[in-house]
Amino acid sequence: QVQLVESGGGLVQAGGSLRLSCAPSGRTFSYVMGWFRQAPGKEQELVAYIEPCIACINANTHYTDSVKGRFTISRDNAKNTVYLQMHSLRPEDTAVYYCAARRVDTGWSNPAGWGQGTQVTVSS
Repeated sequence: QVQLVESGGGLVQAGGSLRLSCAPSGRTFSYVMGWFRQAPGKEQELVAYIEPCIACINANTHYTDSVKGRFTISRDNAKNTVYLQMHSLRPEDTAVYYCAARRVDTGWSNPAGWGQGTQVTVSS
C-alpha cells in the first residue's frame, strides 16, 4: 500500500484558483495517479488522472467533462508529487478531494493507495 497525503485545500470564492498537492510515502512513478472528489450527498467522482511518465511534459491525462479546461493534473517525479491545479472554480466543485494511486494493470476499484482527503469549498 502507498500512503498518500493531500494538501492545498481551502475556501475560495467562485472564479478563484487552488492547487492541490499529493505526496506519496514511496516512489509512485510507475503508478497511475488520480484525484477523486466527493460532495455531500453525492457519489464519489473521478476528477482526473495521469498515467506514468518520464519527463511528464506531455503525459497522458484524463479529465471528467465538468472540469475540462479548468483543471490540470500534473506530476513531478523528481519531487514525487502529484498536483491538481484548479482554475475558474465553481460552487459545484465544493467537495472533499482525494488523491489515489493504482497500478497500470488494475482499475480504480483496487487502488494501491488512498489519501485522507482535503476539503475544497467554493463560495458563490
